[in-house]
Amino acid sequence: MGSQLFSLEGKVAVITGGTSGIGRALSLGLAEAGADVVATARRKQQVDEAAAAIEALGRQTLRLACDVCDRSSLELLLAAALERFGKVDILINCAGRIKRTPTLTMPEEEWTAILDTNLTGTLRACQVFGRHMLERGYGRIVNIASLNSFVALSEVAAYAASKAGVASLTRSLAVEWSKRGVTVNAIAPGVFRTELNADLLDSTQRGQELLMRTPMGRFGKTEELIGAAIYLASDAASFVTGQTLVVDGGFLASGVNQ
Repeated sequence: MGSQLFSLEGKVAVITGGTSGIGRALSLGLAEAGADVVATARRKQQVDEAAAAIEALGRQTLRLACDVCDRSSLELLLAAALERFGKVDILINCAGRIKRTPTLTMPEEEWTAILDTNLTGTLRACQVFGRHMLERGYGRIVNIASLNSFVALSEVAAYAASKAGVASLTRSLAVEWSKRGVTVNAIAPGVFRTELNADLLDSTQRGQELLMRTPMGRFGKTEELIGAAIYLASDAASFVTGQTLVVDGGFLASGVNQ
């Protein structure tokens, strides 16, 4: 019974931003748990590479680029997934962008672009795929929040506001959709090393501070988010909705570490 609770056999998952970093780890993790996984992002080459890795695990996928800032591309993705698989059970929203800028001088265009990807992009995907899930009476949506949903990191105000918004949107959709069989939750990763941030984490004072503030004394590995995603995407979490599950090595629990 226990292993069946967490099985994703027969499920179909779509993961935006699913071809690199955390998104890629979750794409492969859900495939290993039994799901057919469509890992999508803006760059076709990365989509193709992720699809090949999913197929190497014996799962089916689609090779389709998608931009969460373009609603029509999300609608095309849904249509292609329905044509191929007949349904989408799971949506994980990983597409995101961040830029460090002093808030006083941040151009409004930069603020708008970050909010459009991280928050409005999550909304677009939830609307497009949520409609299908609500019609079926079943769905599991997992958004990617952040430590920045709860605390501020210096000079990333737009990112922090967008991720606070993602946590709030997660609650709002949970309240509206749960009676109709669609749960909406989020994962808030702590500090995870990826190709994009490795230099920052390993060779700057900011990286040293982030490490010092993490009680486990190390950064996360992207595969350490897979269990949380499988849980929220599976029937093990059938009565869990509107929650943000923090996976952070103790960062938010921490006051003084020494």
